[in-house]
Amino acid sequence: MHRLRTMSDSEFTFPFEKLRVWQDARRWICTIYSMTSRFPKGEAFNLTSQMQRASVSVATNLAEGTARTSPKDQAHFTQIAYSSLMETACLTILAADQAYITEADLAGHRKEIAGLSNQLNALHRSQLARISGR
Repeated sequence: MHRLRTMSDSEFTFPFEKLRVWQDARRWICTIYSMTSRFPKGEAFNLTSQMQRASVSVATNLAEGTARTSPKDQAHFTQIAYSSLMETACLTILAADQAYITEADLAGHRKEIAGLSNQLNALHRSQLARISGR
């Protein structure tokens, strides 16, 4: 199991670190890495690598989006994060198809992905509302 680094009270907090969806994505990425570490070694440069990169892309696009000044740009990066989440969902299904994970594991991952999806969609709606001034 991976251990998440915690911040001390004296450290600066970046804007993306305040997003609950980023914090949840960070924890979820650890589960993806843990899951893929059990895949066959022959998958290291295929499914394993692709799943890890797609999951990391969720968090990194959220971080990049917070550095943008316009709500339109922020919404764009949130949409990319959502797309990466859906890519990871697809790859998780493919991993189950290959029997690299169990159906129970797949169900658990789908639940985590659905939760992140809801958070990303809520953030995206909020960003779009700021564009239109609602």
